[in-house]
Amino acid sequence: MEEALALIDTEGSLHLGPRTIPVAKSVSAEAQAFLAAPALPNDLPPVGDKAAWREFVAAFDKGYEPMADRLLQTMPATVATCDIAGAKVHLGTPHQIRHPDWAHLTIHGGGWVFLGGKYAMAQAAIDAANLGCTTFSLDYAMAPDHPFPAALEEGVAVYREIIKRYDPRKIVISGGSAGGNLTAAITLKIRDLGLPLPGAVGLMTPALDLTLEGDTIRANLGIDKALPRSIDVFVGLYADGHDLMDPYLSPLFGDFTKGFPPTFLQAGTRDLLLSDTVRMHRKLLQSGVQAELHVWEAMPHGGFGGASPEDREIRTQFAKFVEHHLA
Repeated sequence: MEEALALIDTEGSLHLGPRTIPVAKSVSAEAQAFLAAPALPNDLPPVGDKAAWREFVAAFDKGYEPMADRLLQTMPATVATCDIAGAKVHLGTPHQIRHPDWAHLTIHGGGWVFLGGKYAMAQAAIDAANLGCTTFSLDYAMAPDHPFPAALEEGVAVYREIIKRYDPRKIVISGGSAGGNLTAAITLKIRDLGLPLPGAVGLMTPALDLTLEGDTIRANLGIDKALPRSIDVFVGLYADGHDLMDPYLSPLFGDFTKGFPPTFLQAGTRDLLLSDTVRMHRKLLQSGVQAELHVWEAMPHGGFGGASPEDREIRTQFAKFVEHHLA
């Protein structure tokens, strides 16, 4: 195999020239098909054009509705929508409740702007079926109309209500991508407010350093199928001018020596946010927090579309982690 000549410039940056990244043959057929499918268009409206963003988000979310509808019809769980502490929450109840004393607060991803509504409902069904317990899916207020700290405050308020009904040690909070960011930030806020911590946390391909200084933010740029461009636009919409070093915005900069629940972290080798995940894992361990890191081969941000063997394994491994820590 012919190797590209590596050049290092005066600032130490590495240049490899044109590169071809083939579909990985080391993953399942379903994962290979996902990697080979055309990428979604990534032209985004200007940050300051809220009307254009509302239209863009509505069209994006509509594209996910057929998938959400299928999941709601096929998952062995029922979903009802309610108001908890002023926030919209989709309550998922599995057909078979294996753990009636558990509760799961799940927080959807989507760059703090996408995947509310039907997708958040489907998330309630998936997670309730996977963990066998009542699941509260937070359909949080999102940018551009409701930037930081709106979603954070809603998450804390909903958690306050959940712990009135459930032992905090029997509660797990989890989320992916932007939902992983919010999961970590909400947990930090819960701790700082003096509220009892949940029994476990799940951070799936989380965005944890909004200063975007992680190595894979650049090393995996253009390789990540799900995030083919920088997330700086989404960070700008959500952060809305706040200090990106604030741990409630960038949880990686939090002080975990003050306590944090056992944490499951998941990412993939093609994930733009892999560095956020591995850096958080190291920081948790250094702070004396129990943490497990799971990295999947050739997986981009958010997995292989949800139906691959690898995606199913993520759900299985997370369920085992929760079972261990909440039992």
